[in-house]
Amino acid sequence: MIPARTLRGRDALTGRAVEIGVEDGYVRSVRPWTPAGGDDVPLLAPGLVDLQVNGFAGHDVNGTDVDAGEVIALTRALARAGTTTWVPTVITASEDDIAGSLRAIAQARRSDPATARAVPYVHVEGPFISAEDGPRGVHPAAQVRPPDVAELERWQAACDGLVGMVTLSPHHPGSAGFVAAATARGVLVAIGHTGASPEEIHAAADAGASMSTHLGNGAHAVLARHPNYLWAQLADDRLTAGFVADGHHLPADTLRSMLRAKGLERSFLVSDSVALAGLPPGEYTTPVGGRVELSADGRLAEAGTPYLAGAARCLAECVATARRDAGLTLAEALRLATTSPGRFAGGRGRLVPGAPADLLRLTDDGIDTAVVEVIAGGEPVA
Repeated sequence: MIPARTLRGRDALTGRAVEIGVEDGYVRSVRPWTPAGGDDVPLLAPGLVDLQVNGFAGHDVNGTDVDAGEVIALTRALARAGTTTWVPTVITASEDDIAGSLRAIAQARRSDPATARAVPYVHVEGPFISAEDGPRGVHPAAQVRPPDVAELERWQAACDGLVGMVTLSPHHPGSAGFVAAATARGVLVAIGHTGASPEEIHAAADAGASMSTHLGNGAHAVLARHPNYLWAQLADDRLTAGFVADGHHLPADTLRSMLRAKGLERSFLVSDSVALAGLPPGEYTTPVGGRVELSADGRLAEAGTPYLAGAARCLAECVATARRDAGLTLAEALRLATTSPGRFAGGRGRLVPGAPADLLRLTDDGIDTAVVEVIAGGEPVA
């Protein structure tokens, strides 16, 4: 049993002073609270929900040597940074390598209660994407292949049915049929790493696709003004879009315009972080990207080039960046990293009775927000 405790503060999403009762890892009550004069009133927020994590703090869910210990360590590292719910994201690879990552994640959930609580499902980003330069990003071209329901079923067999999201490009023949089959099995389908036509985008949404993966990235450097796959995804209200707000993947004007076009109610933030995220600045050698440089401001690029080599900031940093770059209030930016993605993770990211007791205590100076304490499952995170 986890000891009961009471937390008092100002709900960062609503501005109301509240008293939150926590017992056995869950929120049991949320009541109005009147602070006494002179009381220090901290800001309280739900733990952050990241639907796209490839790695962080030197840990990775991709590669040939992923094991349960790696996944468990990643859960701990993310929690310390304020992300209490995360979706491991396995990218394009051979079927054997994908299955290996899936088995490791499933084993981590079976052996570690904190990981079981933090990881609701797995996101497989690819291999059913575009093979074109630009849309493919850094995914290996040799492993790109058409969508295959039988392969999806083999993934599920490898991980006790843990695959809950698949990103694909709907330009492949038979994409609509795959989308319909996946969604019928309870798997979310996102559109990403694509050069598909608007008609193919909308056909995927007709078949049940409900999300866009890091919209504005995984795209051609140059494309027609209109029509194109970015406008189609922004316009289709059936698609809720993820955005990488690390200050590098989307310029401020682009992020602000895309959030306005899509609407905050159909948007959420992701870190899309890789294993080098959270490490000191410097030069590194990676399996994907080769020699890369990580700058002090979190920009990860192929050494000697202007090309990005992944995302290297945690979701809490993306919240602060989105707030500045898109002119959002603290509550708006936090919702993009809590309640909005939480809708795709079983309702996580809320401070309501019955929710997991994942909470953050924040400091806020009107420009930047910092996480100063994390409570995951009712217990402080060291």
